[in-house]
Amino acid sequence: MATVTLDLWHTLMFLPPREEEAYYRTQVSLAVEALRAADGGRTGSERSDDELARDFEASLRGAVREAREGRTVTPRSQIEQAAAASGRRVRSEAYLARLEQAVRAQPFRLAPGAAELLAALRASGYRTAIISNTIGETGRSLRPVLRSLGVESAVDRMFFSDELPWTKPSPEIFWAALRELGATPNECVHVGDGWADIEGARRAALRGAIYFTGLQDYGEQYLRLHAVPDPVALPAEHRVRSLSEVGPLLRELLPPSSR
Repeated sequence: MATVTLDLWHTLMFLPPREEEAYYRTQVSLAVEALRAADGGRTGSERSDDELARDFEASLRGAVREAREGRTVTPRSQIEQAAAASGRRVRSEAYLARLEQAVRAQPFRLAPGAAELLAALRASGYRTAIISNTIGETGRSLRPVLRSLGVESAVDRMFFSDELPWTKPSPEIFWAALRELGATPNECVHVGDGWADIEGARRAALRGAIYFTGLQDYGEQYLRLHAVPDPVALPAEHRVRSLSEVGPLLRELLPPSSR
């Protein structure tokens, strides 16, 4: 079955840079509140809010480094690691609940052309799935967002890295998705905006990858966290600036099959 997997952030959904920066600050603020309310703390080492923020940001950077190696560090683990830096026991469930509220409150936008692309893929007979690295939020918090944006009903499955042991670029996250979709790597093309998308598709031996560059106006903190030195190694003809270019390119790389 011809299958298309798609990245989420900056491919199907995005925040403009200024709002992405505000979202990052919200994440840090929620973490500081959770750490401030945590039990314990080393004797004589009361930490300021700035120090607690640095503890959390260090754990977040560590999660990003692990993700580049294909390994998941969940938001729960991130806040627990930040708490451990000062000998604290954090109420991680309360933190996750606040984080999920914050995610649902963000003014996420669909990428221009995303709804039309998903509808066209389904009409052409492609199986479709989202494969998303969820480092700063949970799949549980994103599902209501994607439901409200109409994405959940437009794809066959959604796979979030915090619910799995792997992140892109690990081939395992692609293979796990394909097993559930009933497809082989040779029957799949992946669409995404980052190195992990393209490198992951290569490692998983997919039929091909399409590099989407139309939403790469990232927030400063997002870029600082997620930018990698590795260039995206992909032929120029597999790069698109508009999602409207994906359909014709897909039909060349992977002709659709009928349902």
